Amino acid sequence: MNSPFQADRRLAGRHRVKMPLRVRIWKSIIPEHWAQSVNLSQRGIYFATDSPMHQGETLEVFFNMPEAIGGQPSTQWRCTGHVVRVERIKATGGKLGVGVQFDCYEVSRPKPVDLAIGMAVPLRGWAES
Repeated sequence: MNSPFQADRRLAGRHRVKMPLRVRIWKSIIPEHWAQSVNLSQRGIYFATDSPMHQGETLEVFFNMPEAIGGQPSTQWRCTGHVVRVERIKATGGKLGVGVQFDCYEVSRPKPVDLAIGMAVPLRGWAES
């Protein structure tokens, strides 16, 4: 018996978004490299890369969350996760498609600062951290 729930095991909706990423293999001497996202969800990211990745590896992924998805001005995200899927993407000339499930993440949100304007009372503003 086929169920519509068997076709897609995803627990979080995907956003098809292409944006540049910096990717680094956790505790590796291999330098970080650039990749491009294919889609993004609350629980993970799928991206295209030329660099070899292996299932089970722990990665750090750095990117700016688009305002349209995050609901706030663009913020810098640092996500740590593990590779759950690696496959060839034919449409990209042989790049690898890498699926990463997030284990944790850190968001650099703007933090309030006092702004002095003339002789008036300081105003509360926002600065990037």
